[in-house]
Amino acid sequence: MIKFSVCMSIYGGDKPKYFSDAVNSIIYQTKKPSEIIVVVDGPIDFKMENTLKELKTKYEIIIKYLKKNMGLAYARQIAIETASNELIAVMDSDDISVPDRFEKQINAFLKNKDIDVLGGQICEFVDSIDKVVGIRKVPIKDSDIKHYLKQRCPLNHVTVMFKKTSVLNAGGYIDWFYNEDYYLWIRMYENGCQFQNLQYNLVYVRVGKEMYTRRGGVKYFLSEISLQKYMLNKNIINVTKYINNIIIRLFVQVILPNRLRAWCFKMLFRKKHYK
Repeated sequence: MIKFSVCMSIYGGDKPKYFSDAVNSIIYQTKKPSEIIVVVDGPIDFKMENTLKELKTKYEIIIKYLKKNMGLAYARQIAIETASNELIAVMDSDDISVPDRFEKQINAFLKNKDIDVLGGQICEFVDSIDKVVGIRKVPIKDSDIKHYLKQRCPLNHVTVMFKKTSVLNAGGYIDWFYNEDYYLWIRMYENGCQFQNLQYNLVYVRVGKEMYTRRGGVKYFLSEISLQKYMLNKNIINVTKYINNIIIRLFVQVILPNRLRAWCFKMLFRKKHYK
């Protein structure tokens, strides 16, 4: 039987109810993890602390406390370094995994032992999972994923299960404003890692208006452009692709107001299907 870990992090801005729902979606899986690791990234309020304690009395949860908020990349890195299993699944603190997510992923790893990172599709919802407002489809095959990586992040990070050694060999999670996952996949691509996405929806992702705010602004734009420049310098993309990627990001992330950016994401970057 293959054992695997689930790694999560929480911080002061997370909501206890959402976190509880996320943990329960892990526990009530058809294939259960052998351990759940939660990194508490800085101070949390008493409501979240009580929720965490209640969950720990019910389930086997390993908790790591950080004295101050260090950021998502640092917290994720601590979590995977703490994990005792080679296979690790990522889970966000406010999303909901489908009941057979891990069973599907473990079966895929058993079928193809060369996979280093395995993700899937996501459904974005508001309030409850029966109110889906968007679907983010990503490529399935390794070759298509690596091609797509040259223009956009090719994996839905909240769905991934990966080999711990493959991630650590690429340097692990390194802080990169809202793009620590994309940066990791790029470095794993450089290391010759193998990627795959399942065609199924694996996670329901909670979204709101603030999602489109986070995906815009000068700081976010500069973060993305730095990644594009990194790929250019590493000969992953050419100058033409670099300029094209910059123009698209400048328009969507800086020029468009939030309302139009939300429309753009829904119309252009969601519900795309790959064969």
